[in-house]
Amino acid sequence: MNYTQNKKIMQVKETTLVVGVDIAKHTHVARAQNYRGIQYGIPISFANTDGGFKQFIDWLNAMKEQYNKTNVMVGMEPTGHYWLALEQYLRGLDSVKLVLVNPAHVKKSKTLDDNSPTKNDKKDARVIAQLVKDGRYSEPHMPEGIYAEMRSAMTHREKLTRDKISLNNKIQQWLDKYFPEFTEVFANWEGKAALAVLKEVPLPSQIKQLSPEKIVEVFKKGAKRAVGIKRAKHLKKKALNSIGIKDGLKMASIELKNLLQQYELITAQLESLEEDIEKILKEIPGAKEMQSIKGVGAMTVAGFIAEVGDVRDYDHPRQIQKLAGLNLMENSSGKHKGQTRISKRGRPRLRSLLYRVAFPLVAKNEEFKQLHHYYTNRHDNALKKKQSLIALTCKLIRVLFALGKKQVKYDGEKLMKDIKRNQDLNIQEAA
Repeated sequence: MNYTQNKKIMQVKETTLVVGVDIAKHTHVARAQNYRGIQYGIPISFANTDGGFKQFIDWLNAMKEQYNKTNVMVGMEPTGHYWLALEQYLRGLDSVKLVLVNPAHVKKSKTLDDNSPTKNDKKDARVIAQLVKDGRYSEPHMPEGIYAEMRSAMTHREKLTRDKISLNNKIQQWLDKYFPEFTEVFANWEGKAALAVLKEVPLPSQIKQLSPEKIVEVFKKGAKRAVGIKRAKHLKKKALNSIGIKDGLKMASIELKNLLQQYELITAQLESLEEDIEKILKEIPGAKEMQSIKGVGAMTVAGFIAEVGDVRDYDHPRQIQKLAGLNLMENSSGKHKGQTRISKRGRPRLRSLLYRVAFPLVAKNEEFKQLHHYYTNRHDNALKKKQSLIALTCKLIRVLFALGKKQVKYDGEKLMKDIKRNQDLNIQEAA
């Protein structure tokens, strides 16, 4: 729900038991109070186990009965991943409403009660409860069903991608140490012929012993064509004059062999995972329509849905814009007017994904290309290139929202109405 600040405050009533929970790996701490901030009882510590959760619910029921409360509002910080189990447990209880508070708010509010930045679990639980009482919370939007599957799949894909990049760097480092001239022969070590060489004869000392014809035979184990005797002679010439390290070569060969095996395994896992992601995409309403935008691929749409969930749960694209941290903020005081920037308070993965896709959109999508040219060259308030890309990122959010919610295909002519509308306005003003 998109509650205003007043509506959030009004949900905390006289009959509401407000509870703040400080999350930890093994033991959580909870404190209770009323809608005015008056504390009830003493804090409770409970384990991050099924038994601990039941103990917490028994304590909540006892507090409700003792202080004549009819409903419970539990607040916590969504830091790390230790809160997810408790969130899932409480989600199934009708008598408990779970809300989340911003960790930045908790950090900045610590000194309000005792004028001290001291941190401990009991104090943090108290601060969280106070923030809930003041309506400074948000309601969790946890993905379920195929949306939960997509979130898990894209999280796993991100981890595999990081591992692949790390291995790529390690293999490149190995080449820099033992055969730095290799990249002068092969621009990309991941090519089929280059990989065949690295598997069979990765060291200059091994290549020296082979004739160009034998080297071509090695090439053909990976690439069947387009690599011939000329490339083989070039490789042997570089091997003969290599400045690579000459010691510890036996263990160096074993190291490269292991790195290549790990790299191929992760590459195969990524390919298999992406096939599964594309299958999940086919089940999500609106995903096919989102992919109709030229320059937006399946993995971009999957990443967007993984972070946002079902777009039908949102009332306006500005909610997604704020979720991505792309909403504008300004620092002004008196006559001073500060520079307008994006808040960057939302989900960094979503913001990064949308910003990265703006580059191929500007290059491949004719409508976005024209919009970029218009934003950076218009007569009034021309934007810098980076500002224009941010504006196009927000535009993409609105387009994805519309396509996903209405389940209609992309129409470039509708996107160009902004330029036409502004140009018509300029003509009217000039007249």
